Amino acid sequence: MLEQYVRQYYQHYFVDHLAVMVGKKMTPLQITMLGGLVGCMVPVAIYYRQPLFAVFLLLMSGLLDTLDGTVARIKNQVSDMGSLLDIFIDRLVEFAVIFGIWVYAPFDRSLMCLLMLGSIFLCVTSFLTVGIFSQNDSHKSFYYSPGIMERPEAFIFFACMILLPDYFFMLSLVFAILVILTTIQRICEFYLLYSRRPADTTAACLRDV
Repeated sequence: MLEQYVRQYYQHYFVDHLAVMVGKKMTPLQITMLGGLVGCMVPVAIYYRQPLFAVFLLLMSGLLDTLDGTVARIKNQVSDMGSLLDIFIDRLVEFAVIFGIWVYAPFDRSLMCLLMLGSIFLCVTSFLTVGIFSQNDSHKSFYYSPGIMERPEAFIFFACMILLPDYFFMLSLVFAILVILTTIQRICEFYLLYSRRPADTTAACLRDV
């Protein structure tokens, strides 16, 4: 949700100029892999009780995640493999962060971490399946379905969980609820669009899957 309002400013002030410089040294794939590596270091920082460094790594991972796509477009290297790796690395980083949050207090946080992972699983499933049947008209290389809880909101929640461990239960509960609401929102919006499609168009989409 936040991305719709702040993305153009974030892109202009933090990504575009940096992408031109980084694109001369690295390929989009290298940036994607580096973002994944940085994100996977977050649980290590959490384990050693370095919350500020953990949040810094989280934010750097997010920056690299937007940087790789921008570099790919600048260098005209957008590809299906790049899109696949981008989605895979995003989920890997999210899992790593939740794993680190769990490691902080395994006994007390097991149930809520499982609930967060389950909500993400359902949300990603809705995101990908809606994308299969929807035409891509965005700047991304795959169809992007906006929702209440997107990556910027998730990173804000993760950062708060890391910096404010005493409020973990409340933050994780709100996080899971918002992710599930996003799933419901996406399915409902697609259902309304699906119900308006001509029958022959719907049948063609199903044959293509």
